Amino acid sequence: MGRYAKAIIAAIIAALTALVPALDGGLTVGEVIAVVLAGLAAGGVVYVVPNAATSDPPTGRASRP
Repeated sequence: MGRYAKAIIAAIIAALTALVPALDGGLTVGEVIAVVLAGLAAGGVVYVVPNAATSDPPTGRASRP
């Protein structure tokens, strides 16, 4: 799950964000489709974009030439 966690969280947050305005007067088919598409798009984009390259953690000591 660690490999997909970032994409899953992004999809959930996007879907919930799209769902909030839709809850005021009930859900229509268009609103449900918008929620699903927002989740799929966000999850897909986050999954496709590679993570930044990791670097060594700082040691707290200055390096000397």
